[in-house]
Amino acid sequence: MQSQEKDNLIIARLWPGENVYEQLKDICQKHKVKTGVFVSGIGQLGWAELGFFREKGDYFPQKFDRPLEVLGLLGIVSASESGYDFHLHISLAGADKTVFGGHFIAGVVSATLEVVILKSDIKIRREIEEETGLKGLILV
Repeated sequence: MQSQEKDNLIIARLWPGENVYEQLKDICQKHKVKTGVFVSGIGQLGWAELGFFREKGDYFPQKFDRPLEVLGLLGIVSASESGYDFHLHISLAGADKTVFGGHFIAGVVSATLEVVILKSDIKIRREIEEETGLKGLILV
């Protein structure tokens, strides 16, 4: 992974074989991100796992074991006591150009992943919400 920051904008590139979340955490630590917005993410993953929230206690995960083009990676990251809380969604396409997406759970870079993160000083945190069981965004 390589990354640079200027004027609160981080541009990063992840390399083949790298775990997406491990590298995103490293980028956030390196650039001291407290709150960040994923403005762009494009590239290719070797495999990915996505989720779809149905209802409390029913978060349907699905793994895709093939190369997939990343058409867009969007979301928010916030620093927490345990490290970082990411809430990312991703749009992917297969070789047949079929597009699908969902909550990004995991993945490994195949060819490249180019990510742009905008740092913000807006304070947020995530708390488990009783109704959904999800970590909801709380503005502090």
